[in-house]
Amino acid sequence: MRIIKLVSTTPVIALTASLLLVSAGVMADSEMDHSKMKHGDKVMDHSQMDHSKMKHGDKVMDHSQMDHSKMNHGDKAMDHSAMEHSKMKHGDTAMDHSAMGHSKMNHGNKAMDHSQMDHGDMKMQGGKAPADARDPHAYSGGYTLADGPYAIGGGRQLKLADEHRFYAIKADKLEHQFATDSLAFELQGWYGTTFNRLAIKLEGEVSDGKLEESQTDLLWSRAVYTFWDAQLGARFDTYTEGESRQWLALGVQGLAPYWFEVDVTAYLGNSGRTAIAAEAEYELLFTQRLILQSTVGLTAYGKDDAINGIGKGLASLNAGMRLRYEFSRQFAPYIGVEWMAKYGNSADFARANNEATDTTSALAGVRFWF
Repeated sequence: MRIIKLVSTTPVIALTASLLLVSAGVMADSEMDHSKMKHGDKVMDHSQMDHSKMKHGDKVMDHSQMDHSKMNHGDKAMDHSAMEHSKMKHGDTAMDHSAMGHSKMNHGNKAMDHSQMDHGDMKMQGGKAPADARDPHAYSGGYTLADGPYAIGGGRQLKLADEHRFYAIKADKLEHQFATDSLAFELQGWYGTTFNRLAIKLEGEVSDGKLEESQTDLLWSRAVYTFWDAQLGARFDTYTEGESRQWLALGVQGLAPYWFEVDVTAYLGNSGRTAIAAEAEYELLFTQRLILQSTVGLTAYGKDDAINGIGKGLASLNAGMRLRYEFSRQFAPYIGVEWMAKYGNSADFARANNEATDTTSALAGVRFWF
């Protein structure tokens, strides 16, 4: 009985032992560490391998947990030039490389060779217009810039704003001064382009129906900076009682910071005479039409001119305020007050002729331009 029992159990024991060995082998493969395996300095040559008939199954191998950083692929990069990948089946699920560390992978020292690539068949943008493109002259009745009723004669040239010529005439002051019962004027006109102009400045005084004195500046004005013009020309002085003078003039005129209008000119006359005249204006807007204009000016000379009552040094100083109302930007009546004083030798000459050295006068006038 004992022998029969041993024989009957022997196949069961053998089957059990076989299953244990297979299980141990699978476990050993799953727990093997490939990171320390050394494949040698020479990379396996897969160039002759045919992957087209290899079946990888429907599920792609998951490399996300594999550490390639410690794998030694050797100094020579793998040659895939003869591998046929077109028939390889990778399954429906794409390989997940999200956890793979490629920073330490050695791809070899040889860069990819693009010299055999043919770019000649690549489609580039451009070429002829499509067959259904509209005619560019379809909406002009066939007319162009050179023919038709709207043709431009001669050579076509674009005219910009700074190429056109303009003109302006402005009366800053045209007023009656009640203290001296005289008419005072200050006019300015110019003609030219934005950068180059011919400018004329006139100022003077009329008393008892005759011109007492006047000053005329004939200048070439050149724009040299934003809001600033340099001026070069001549000045002509005339007197009813006295001697006329001529001067070479050089000055600047423009808009200073904080909206001060400034006009400064230096003069050189015959016999070594020199002079300088400066004036500044500032306008305060109570409204868009009611405006208060304040002015201050001075004149100085390098030599005495006794025949014309002008002394060396600071000759005169004047200041005034004029309140105007602009019915339009081009026309505005005004009222105001003007103070003027003579100094130094000019004051002495005035006293010698029984003339006042300073005056304060109310005034009324109009200001316009066109």
